[in-house]
Amino acid sequence: MKKPTKNYVKLLLALLILSIVLVIIVVNSVSLVLQTVYPKEYSDIIESYAEEYGIEKALLYALVECESGFDKNAVSSVGAKGLTQITPETFKWLQTKTGESYTEDALFEPAVSVKYGAFFLGLLLEEFGDTKTALAAYHAGRGQVNEWLENPEYSKDSKKLDKIPFEDTSQYAEKVMKVKDRYCKIYKMEVEQNADS
Repeated sequence: MKKPTKNYVKLLLALLILSIVLVIIVVNSVSLVLQTVYPKEYSDIIESYAEEYGIEKALLYALVECESGFDKNAVSSVGAKGLTQITPETFKWLQTKTGESYTEDALFEPAVSVKYGAFFLGLLLEEFGDTKTALAAYHAGRGQVNEWLENPEYSKDSKKLDKIPFEDTSQYAEKVMKVKDRYCKIYKMEVEQNADS
């Protein structure tokens, strides 16, 4: 068998280095694409209120992404407004707890919308102790979720929803959880362990 020549070894080494560089470029490109699809807009506001209200940063980013796609002027078919899509009625109720007084158009201000969305989600997480159940309440309402919790078909322990009967609410909760997981992976965010699934 013939001994490899120096030129052949140099060529193999050059191909190996080129391959490594290409892999690095592809990995970085995928990361940039994912960061474009799952942005961290309003990061100062989101991360500050996530910390203030004891919510995982990735969960609050996911909520904003799923609710409004980071469109501060978003309005839903039921009149929910802003980044976190809070209805005027819920906004008024939340203000009775904060002691603040805003008009409903304040929900178009990113800081106000994120503050009240985080505050509301924090209340729901505290009340229900389970992320999916809290997300179901954020979407369908606390009263509706409390009704479901009383039904053994939907909750075995009357504390956590095992099944969400409204398809749109079920899909919403699943979507937010999946997007939260993507934020954790893309941005290497820590996942807090709690009683949710």
